[in-house]
Amino acid sequence: MKRIALLSLLSLSHACAAAADMLPGYDRFDLSAAHRAIPVAASIWYPAANPTYRAPVGDGPIFEPSFAFVGAAVADGQHPLVLLSHGSGGNAQTLGWLASGLVDRGAMVLAVNHPGSTSGDSSPRRSVDLEARASDLSAALDMILADPAFARHVDGDRISTVGFSLGGATSLGLAGVRFIGAQQDENCATGPDAADCTFFQLGGVRFADYPGFDADTRDERISRAVIIDPGFGGSADPASLNTALPGITLINLGDADRLGAADVGPEGNNLANRLPDARYVEIAPANHFTFLSTCKPGATGMLEEEGEDPICSDPAGTDRKATHARLIDAVATGLGL
Repeated sequence: MKRIALLSLLSLSHACAAAADMLPGYDRFDLSAAHRAIPVAASIWYPAANPTYRAPVGDGPIFEPSFAFVGAAVADGQHPLVLLSHGSGGNAQTLGWLASGLVDRGAMVLAVNHPGSTSGDSSPRRSVDLEARASDLSAALDMILADPAFARHVDGDRISTVGFSLGGATSLGLAGVRFIGAQQDENCATGPDAADCTFFQLGGVRFADYPGFDADTRDERISRAVIIDPGFGGSADPASLNTALPGITLINLGDADRLGAADVGPEGNNLANRLPDARYVEIAPANHFTFLSTCKPGATGMLEEEGEDPICSDPAGTDRKATHARLIDAVATGLGL
């Protein structure tokens, strides 16, 4: 017993020393949602009241981890809450750089791993179901607002969403934008590279066959939205744009290196000018993959050997960490943090 007590004291002393540079609090949940056959992996980052133990989140062979105090109490007061949606083939854990940055601005960040479109579990037929993805986040919000450890710390008037790539389309849906499957099929037929179609065509997907793509997924609890390099902007239903959440911030990564399918500017699908009172931000030099976490030494070569996408390769002159800092500033501004 004395040894256990000593180990506990040593652990606490290390935690208290780390408190001088307070890390975010972090916890995980198994989310039971009516629209899913299995639990959804959910996680939350938040301002911590005190340290517990420092642990890496999102560690792996490719990406650098972020660090957090696991299970710490939530800092006093109410905090804005951000619903975060990852891109196709991504996951919530490797977006810790963004979640941590928003926690530093006082927010709580709630994220999920969307089944069927996450790392190692990404299917064209399941990824097209934007309704299921949006419902993941709405169900996670329901869960947090019913959790006594977190609910009292959520500022219910400041609930927002942030999404990247396929997650950008998901967050647009939560903000009231609807999509038209038949229009997306037409776009794929006339300009597949400019319409984000290749992955879905490999799965034989006809967007018009999937009601979840066209569904109304608005969550009225959401008051702000920031969207980074979203998919499907060219198939947004014009009738939904004027009634969508006003003041959405849209961010494009890169200029000459911009992903055409995600270009919401005037040279692309012009979604930034079609949404009411939208704010448009360009960040360059960068490309679509610059949004992903910083990569470990040797990761680029590993990806080349495996024939994978060049997710660790940025345009000349890009500093990924510095770009992340600019993104955190732009997202925080869009959310009013």
